Amino acid sequence: MSRRFLFYPLLSLILFSSSYCGAQTLSLKEAVNTALKNYGTIRAKESYANASKATIQQTKREYLPNLNLSAQQDYGTINGQNGPQYGLGGLGTAASGPALDKQNWNAAFGALYLANINWDFFTFGRTRERIQVANAAYRRDQQDLEQEKFQQEIRVSAAYLNLLAAQRITRSQEKNLSRAVTFKNTATVRAKNGLNPGVDSSFANAEVSAAKISLTKARDLEQEQANRLSVLMGSSAVSYQLDTSSITRIPTNLLTDTTGKSGHPLLKFYQNRFDVSQQQVNYLKKLYYPSFSLFGVLQGRGSGFSSGYALDQAAFSTSYADGINPTRGNYLIGIGMTWNISSLLKNHPQVRAQEYTSQGLKEEYNLVDQQLKAQLLLAETKLNNALQNYREAPIQVKAASDAYLQKSTLYKNGLTNLVDLTQTLFALNRAETDRDIAYTNVWQALLLKSAAIGNYEVFINEF
Repeated sequence: MSRRFLFYPLLSLILFSSSYCGAQTLSLKEAVNTALKNYGTIRAKESYANASKATIQQTKREYLPNLNLSAQQDYGTINGQNGPQYGLGGLGTAASGPALDKQNWNAAFGALYLANINWDFFTFGRTRERIQVANAAYRRDQQDLEQEKFQQEIRVSAAYLNLLAAQRITRSQEKNLSRAVTFKNTATVRAKNGLNPGVDSSFANAEVSAAKISLTKARDLEQEQANRLSVLMGSSAVSYQLDTSSITRIPTNLLTDTTGKSGHPLLKFYQNRFDVSQQQVNYLKKLYYPSFSLFGVLQGRGSGFSSGYALDQAAFSTSYADGINPTRGNYLIGIGMTWNISSLLKNHPQVRAQEYTSQGLKEEYNLVDQQLKAQLLLAETKLNNALQNYREAPIQVKAASDAYLQKSTLYKNGLTNLVDLTQTLFALNRAETDRDIAYTNVWQALLLKSAAIGNYEVFINEF
């Protein structure tokens, strides 16, 4: 299953905030640490990595010899018959007795006690390759956990910046509403005194209503962003007081070296996926070879039938104690080789299939590498654009503020109309919103660059 990492474009600008009376104070590092501890996907992948680690131990112990102990006690007859037979599917019985000329129903107790040891001591490296496969799978799952943590750091940081921008914009919307109320009161007074037409009062009321609607929408959308951050943190809180100390400035080091992208957590994960497949190819090739085994058997057997039963069918005992007492014993030791020659034909398609899988995983690695390179170029462009907007934003706010102050003063003295004042009010609100977004976009662009490089420290050390 592909886990294609989505590196984040410049974050959405339609972010607004709600009032946060009584909300908890939360820094970005606290938000990230909480998410790394609580987020379900990370906790799940930690369990997967632990499972792979346990599998390594299980694979190593498979090299140990097999030791089987068996004991059985039976009661039955021992009629034998000359002739060949095969216990197909286990549908046969093991009755050792003389082949008599007729059936009899003499029955007694019997017992079998068995110890067996078997050890495949040499398999042409097959056991070693299985251990290597298990180790590679563990490295893959561990790196999957690391790249998921990296993604989560980026996601939480992006959500945090979104919410931070939303809260800044909310203050601008509140200021806009306050200005709208102020000029509405002025227009109403002047209209009552006959200094302005009555329509000015109605128009001012409409502007106040529009400002209230914008603020309500802002709070609604900000709540969505707060909920998004809450989900990423694995928390139930939906209202936060964020740390604004960093967002009022731009990062000091924006010229980070972007070389060495092979260390990207996502690239490491895709490389480890390829490594696992290659180890599986090596293991499957080892199945072509035979196995050498050492084995040993120690057997004890008891029977209620005596050694003269073939000549005297009365020479048996129905006593339970006589039947389970081991009176005969055997041992066997040996060395053997097993080689399924047909595996040379059977395993070849499986090896080829795994090699094709490796090739597919390699192509996925190359694709992700290309995407990261393109993402880095995009991040550099967005960072330069964000810096330009950051430098222009104060100029726009200053000009819009001066224009609003001029028009509001002229309107109070009856030297301009309400339409001109409204236009400057709209321009000032837009300029303040652009300023808030411009400040945040610099950090968002740096976060995007950090995601493309694969080094979260580039971003968090500046925040």
